[in-house]
Order: sequence, then structure tokens, then C-alpha cells
Amino acid sequence: MEPIPLLTPYKMGQFDLAHRVVMAPLTRQRSYGNVPQSHAAVYYSQRATAGGLLIAEATGVSDTAQGYNDTPGIWTAEHVEAWKPIVAAVHQKGALFFCQIWHCGRVSTFELQPGGTAPLSSTEKGVGPQMSFDGRLEEFAPPRRLTVEEIPAIVDDFRKAARNAIDAGFDGVEIHGANGYIIEQFLKDSANDRIDEYGGSLENRCRFALEVVDAVVKESGAEAAGGEAFKGTFIANGGYDREEGGKVVTEGYTDLVAFGRLFLANPDLPKRFEVGAELNKYDRMTFYTSDPVVGYTDYPFLE
Repeated sequence: MEPIPLLTPYKMGQFDLAHRVVMAPLTRQRSYGNVPQSHAAVYYSQRATAGGLLIAEATGVSDTAQGYNDTPGIWTAEHVEAWKPIVAAVHQKGALFFCQIWHCGRVSTFELQPGGTAPLSSTEKGVGPQMSFDGRLEEFAPPRRLTVEEIPAIVDDFRKAARNAIDAGFDGVEIHGANGYIIEQFLKDSANDRIDEYGGSLENRCRFALEVVDAVVKESGAEAAGGEAFKGTFIANGGYDREEGGKVVTEGYTDLVAFGRLFLANPDLPKRFEVGAELNKYDRMTFYTSDPVVGYTDYPFLE
């Protein structure tokens, strides 16, 4: 019988993975007051398997990093202590656990910022309204452009967050550099209208991202930061299923495949892939609610 491509082992730097089914970082908005909760230990450990890789939901690097209610942070000692039992629960299952660190930049509101101040960004240009999961239009506050002198402090927030993640027991960190958040606000010329050393040319627009990477690597080490760990390794994600995921692995397009909604709704996703079982259907209306059980830890297992 031919092996299932997604369930073959893979060596990722110093880490030996038993299979290639990765849990993608998924915002769930159940960290009340930005503090990770005990129900997250249940949620993540349900999805942990020996030799598997999980990436935690996007986690704020500072009090200015927040863009949505009740997303977790990792900038205080309280956050670190709250993460420790969650990480331990994943490790108890024999899985690896990486922390994704982020800063939302201009994708935020006055209410979510310390002292009701304007969100920080590469620009003063605001981001337009976005449709929420339940059909509401979400409005964001006009941002304040960071001065050149202020940028090193934001870079240092990423560094400290990486250190805190390692102190909390995470095996490594992933820097969130996409989806219109602060790093991409510097990278993209549609958002970055600066005329200093952080804007204009491609080299200048990449400067902030590269400074963040350098700071994180120096603090946590290249392997923990995904430098050596991901050297030569590619993780594909976005709409894959068992068949398509297996195909891109077989064809050499990717090494690992990250699953979001499928893993959210199927805590035993690798097992279901193994036996070819039917998948639970996800309930989009519970993706971002605050309930610690419904749509979070109550999706059924095969057995």
C-alpha cells in the first residue's frame, strides 16, 4: 500500500516531524483581556500528535499591537506564565509548538490602543472598512505614522516577544509578516508612502522587516526563529484538502502543508487523513466568538 504523502516523516532543521500536517495559526479571540486562558490548553492539546507541528494563533508583541478583541499577548510576565501550561499540554502529546508573533499596526481602533491613542503604522493612510465574519462592517481608526526614532522600539517589541515565547516553553517563533499588518504596511508601496530610509525603494521598504528578523534571530537563535529550522523547508497553506495537500508534497512543491479551518473543525485531522474518514464541517459563525467550548473544543473526534 502506497504511503499517504502527508503522513510521511520530515526533518525540519533540528526537528523530526512524524508527518507533514501542520496546524496553521488561527485567531480565535478567546484570550480574555489578552491573557491566554486554560481552555486554550484543551484546544491545542486536542490537535497535538506525537511528532506534529502546531503554530499558535497570532500573538501580540505589545499593548500597541492589538487589532481585535481578546487576542493573546506575550509582552508581560502574566502572559508568559499563562502560556506555560498551554505549551506544556502540547508537549505532553509529543508535538512541537511555535508561537506566531504579530503587530496589527493600522488595523486597529482607538478602543484597543493604550490610552485611546491612534494605531501605529508606516503611514498616516487609513485602512478601509472590512467585512467581519458575521456580515458587519468593521471600521478602523486613522493611524499615526511612526517616526524614524520610534521604529527601533517596535523592532525591540518583537525581540522581547520572541524571548518571552522561548521562556514560555515554545519550540520556536513565527513572525507574522502578511495580511496587511504592520510588517506588510512597511513592505507594500500601496501603504508605505514614506520618504525616509524606511520608504521608497524596495530595499528601504524591506528594512523594517529585516530588522525584525535580525532582532528575533539574535534573541532566540536562528533555529528557534525559523531560520535554520525552515532552511530549505516550505510550508504551503490556503484551501488544501487531503488530496491536494498530498499532491503538492508528492510533486515537490512543498514540504509541509498547514491546515486552518479543517484543523479547527477536526482535532484529529491527521488520523482522519490516515483512514480516509469524513471530515467535520466547520461553523464559521463560531470562529471568533468568546465561548470557551462551543465551536472551540466541542468538535467531535472519530473515537
